[in-house]
Amino acid sequence: MCGAPDQDTLPELEVSAAEAVVHGTVTRAGSPVPGAYVRLLDGTGEFTAEVQTSATGYFRFYAAAGDWTVRTLVPGQTIDTQVTAVQGEAVSTSVEVPE
Repeated sequence: MCGAPDQDTLPELEVSAAEAVVHGTVTRAGSPVPGAYVRLLDGTGEFTAEVQTSATGYFRFYAAAGDWTVRTLVPGQTIDTQVTAVQGEAVSTSVEVPE
């Protein structure tokens, strides 16, 4: 189960003991990539949620604890990043899009 709020209106990151958060930024040559699509796939590769990055390249998912794939889609490129969400913690990942 996962919830994905609007990335441009996110409140400050706070994590309760009952939730897990996967969040991060998408950059290219050190600059944020706004409007990139970021998908969250569960441990079996099944699609769970999708958001577009904010103006600062930021994304956030509220997810169940476990293994996830963060799939970043930009024109002509797909980048998969493996993450493990932990209940009560925020797991941060950075995705660098090749030039």
